[in-house]
Amino acid sequence: MHILIIEDQHKTASFLAKGLTEEGFVVDIANNGMDGQHNINHIYYDLIILDVMLPGKDGWSILEDLRRAKQQTPVLLLTAKDSVEDRVKGLELGADDYLIKPFAFSELLARIRSILRRGPVREINTINIANLEIDAIKHQVTRNGLRIDLTPKEFQLLLLLARRQGEVLSRTFIAEQVWEINFNSDTNVVDVAVRRLRRKVDDNFEHKLVHTVRGVGYVFEKR
Repeated sequence: MHILIIEDQHKTASFLAKGLTEEGFVVDIANNGMDGQHNINHIYYDLIILDVMLPGKDGWSILEDLRRAKQQTPVLLLTAKDSVEDRVKGLELGADDYLIKPFAFSELLARIRSILRRGPVREINTINIANLEIDAIKHQVTRNGLRIDLTPKEFQLLLLLARRQGEVLSRTFIAEQVWEINFNSDTNVVDVAVRRLRRKVDDNFEHKLVHTVRGVGYVFEKR
């Protein structure tokens, strides 16, 4: 998981980066709003930790531009302001969560994990990649104009992979999200479901979309 910290207090940013790195995350730091915006525009992140008060470009503006561009990256806002108005403003602009300074690192970590488990609140309803189109509202899938019939679980699986395209998802994460159960790591239910899904969405087409990452899980991307 790749996280961007946009925080102008160097000590705070370094402390957060050190803690998150020790927890297994890959972390980038931007110490002002303009550098943070540059990173967002050029690098894919699983989550952004965004301070509100920043030099160059404030957190409100970064968040507003992010959502206006239809980018669904989860955002955890950090602020020293504890007013109801500020919390409401952040959520209305599209923040996924809000944390008041000072805070315990354990609370930050718990909120990050909660956000990453549930995924972005705002969800794209139509996804297109390599002549595959997924309509999340109508529960319809087509590829190269041909209708693909999926079971409800196969559709959920495809939608999960597609909404997180480019991100390697573990079997445990997939099982929790699709079947809403914590499966044992040795279960093959996910592998079986992925094989069935591949037969329907990949086998008869040149570009494969569902790929195995050995020892980790699966990733959805055009290769």
